[in-house]
Formats: sequence, C-alpha cells, structure tokens
Amino acid sequence: MAVHENPAVSLSQGIRMMFYVMALNETAFRNEEEVPDYVQQATPLFIGMLVLEFLLSWVKNGRAAIRVNDGITSLSAGVLSRLPGVLAKSVELSTYIYVWNNYRLLELPWDSPWTWWLTFLGVDFGYYWVHRLSHEVNIMWAAHQVHHSSEDYNLTTALRQSLTQQYASWLFYLPMALLVPPSVFAVHIQFNLLYQFWIHTELVSNLGPVELVMNTPSHHRVHHGENSYCIDKNYAGTLIIWDRIFGTFAPEREKVIYGLTHPINTFEVLWVQFQHYVHIWNTLWDTPGITNKLSVIFKGPGWGPGKPRLGLPEELPEITGKEVPHNPSIPVALQAYVMLQFLLMLGIYHEMFATKAILSQITLLLRIGYITLTLTCLGFLIDQRQGLPDAAIWESIRCLTFLAFHRFGYVKMVFASLTIPTEMLFLLCTVYWGSLSRQAVAKAKHH
Repeated sequence: MAVHENPAVSLSQGIRMMFYVMALNETAFRNEEEVPDYVQQATPLFIGMLVLEFLLSWVKNGRAAIRVNDGITSLSAGVLSRLPGVLAKSVELSTYIYVWNNYRLLELPWDSPWTWWLTFLGVDFGYYWVHRLSHEVNIMWAAHQVHHSSEDYNLTTALRQSLTQQYASWLFYLPMALLVPPSVFAVHIQFNLLYQFWIHTELVSNLGPVELVMNTPSHHRVHHGENSYCIDKNYAGTLIIWDRIFGTFAPEREKVIYGLTHPINTFEVLWVQFQHYVHIWNTLWDTPGITNKLSVIFKGPGWGPGKPRLGLPEELPEITGKEVPHNPSIPVALQAYVMLQFLLMLGIYHEMFATKAILSQITLLLRIGYITLTLTCLGFLIDQRQGLPDAAIWESIRCLTFLAFHRFGYVKMVFASLTIPTEMLFLLCTVYWGSLSRQAVAKAKHH
C-alpha cells in the first residue's frame, strides 16, 4: 500500500487497527506519502495472534489448529504477495493517485469525519464487488483461488494471498478517486484488509447482534466452504450488509468443509499461485470458437459450452463431510527444518522492508529472488516433490545461494550476532543436501 517511511504505530494502535477501530485524528493525513504502511507494521501482530490461536486451540481441542505444511504454504503466499510492494506502490494506490491528480471532480477535505466514513463505506462496497466478481469471472478467479486453496481454516489462511489480484481490483476503486483524497483511501484500503485477518478462525462462534451488520468468523467460514450452501456466498469485507442487500448472504449451518471444489493437492507456493492460469490456458486451446474462448476467460470458473454463465451447480462434487485434506507424511525433523528456514527467511524479509529506502535496486531484486527461491524450495520439501532427493537438489542450490549472497552483502540477518552461526548452519545444510543431491544424480544415471 502506501510506502513512506515513518514511525511505527503504538501497540494500542496496532491492536485497534486490526479491528478497524482507529480514531479519525489518528488516521488523518494530508498526503498519501505520510500514511504508514499499516500492513507491514502489523507483522508482529499477525505472529502474536497466530501464536495465541495455536495455544487456545490446543487448550480447547487438545490439538494444534495449524498443520505445518498448510500453514507454511499460507504464510509463504502472504510473503510472496507483498514482494512487489518492495519496488513500487501497489497498483491500486498508483492508479488511484493518477486518476485523482488528473480527473478529480471534487476535493473532499482530508480531515473531515464525513470523508472518513464515506471512504470506509466506499472501500467496503468496492471490495464486495471485487470479491464477488473474483468468484464469477474466471480470469479473476485465477488470482483469488489462491486464498481458497487451503483446506484448513485458521489465521494463516488469512495470509494466503494472491500475487496477482491487485492487477484487477484497482478498477473497482477508481470512482472514489474522483472526490476522495488518496491519503484517506490509502488508510481504508489497508484497514479493510487488516480487519479480515481475525475472522479467519474457528475459535470464535456466533457473535449475536454483531452478525447482523459486521462480517464475522461465522459468516466468513461459510464463504470458505465447498458445501453446496456455501458456494458463492458472503463476499463481505467488513460489513455483511452488502450480502444481505444483494442476495448473496447465507448463515452458517452444518459443519463447513474448507477448500476448493476441485482440490489442487499441493503445497508448492508458485503452483498454488499460478495453477489456475495454466488451467485457463489449456482450456482456451481446447475450446473451439472465438466466442467460447472469450467465455472461458470472462465467464465463471464452472462455465462450459452450452452451460449458464456460472456453470451448473449439480456438476459440483458432492460433499459428504468425510473429506480428508491433502496431508503427505513429513518427518518431524523435516518439519522443524522447514519452520527454522522459514523464520530465517522471514528475518531477511522484514529487514528488507525496513531498509528498502537505502538499498539499491539490484540488492532489492536479489533479495526478492532469494526469498522466492526459499519459498519455492520449502514447498518442494513439504510436498515431497518427486521424493525427497529431487527436492534436495533445489535445497542445496538455495543454501549455496544464501552463502554467496550473504558473503557479498546482498542478504543480511536482522541480528548481526547471528551472522557466523547462520553461515555455519547454511554450510552444513549445503553439505547435507548436496550429498543427497549427488545420490539422486547417481541414482538417475544408474537407471
């Protein structure tokens, strides 16, 4: 979102911004450059709330709410979706500023309560239609399906975001740019996103009268379900009133089964991001006629020649309630390794955002490349890509890349005291995975 360097929000502000209860005097800025990057500053709160959910679910249910494979994939998608923001403002904000600068009809006061509340409603209304069409237009669904690909429902699922969705969503907010200052928009587009984090949990049940107006965990659980009564329901961001008005509301009833109606059965983060684009491309070539080809792109994901725009509901797989999530067996030691490497990567990611204003473009690009490589390799490991030895080749390359980048200063750890221990760790990892790689190559030559 907005990318200006400024002081961090206080703990009180941080907690309140997660629930959209910041006051006007705390969030009024004359220029968009002054708007904090609230989403990036929320990273510690994301982690804290994830830990809290983990502990509470363990106490309540006697088990963790988060599987390592699914949770790491969701967190990886969240990191990946934020990487373009290192290099430039989001498409949503950049296009908004352009329209404001060149075509605005009226300039509402940036410090007015009326402007604040109008923008709150406008952003949420725009989000409803972005979200709804992301389910009803196949090319937009290709981006949004990332968020629905998890077969679990917990706070990590909230972070399973699309790398490409912003390249279509910007269109729906442009009418506001004719009168609402970019600084006000930049605040609310972030708060609307942050509010949706806490509703991704099974720990919060029905909230009584709040359910009538606000989007809640109960409402959003329905949205993530593949049960027949859940399909294409509850598109709300902050206010559930839009679904009630436009006829897309459904209350939570029987147990919700989460995920895509046609599961992708993988934890490889790049495939999670792009697999539906590949599906559209293949379907496009297999479908005869220009009109039909355009329909593949712009009608619903379930459309086919001779079918209605959104497909036939009776063709959806039947949900029995006995569905088992994709969950390949992973040794405990490998799970611990993946978690450790993800945390080390997260330190590099955080340090990059904190220092991006003083880093060269080549350094930023190399760090983005290393982070992407890390997320990809960890996905290979937890997905047991063609057996562990094949994934070992990529992991040995990644560890060697880290050693080279770290030695030449292209990646840095958050704490300087960890420099030598980290290099020793990666050296050992390079040797270990390299030995497995040689075994894989030798085995391939033997066969």
